[in-house]
Amino acid sequence: MSEDGATPRSPGEGGRLMRWAFRNLAGPAEGVQGAVQGGSAEAREMWKRDLEERKRYTREQRERKRAARQAGRRG
Repeated sequence: MSEDGATPRSPGEGGRLMRWAFRNLAGPAEGVQGAVQGGSAEAREMWKRDLEERKRYTREQRERKRAARQAGRRG
């Protein structure tokens, strides 16, 4: 423990001003609609569609690579 009784902090933690600003200016996320759930229903549906498209693309790429490997073994 340091001489003034304060606990040592990591360099990225900030000082008194940063702690005050975070407590008083940032505020809680409780009052924001959908903050924890991730936004509106439309945004969630768009995210799900995008995720499914990405998975489909990845599956197709894997199939192409597998087919190329099979063709390479045969010929």
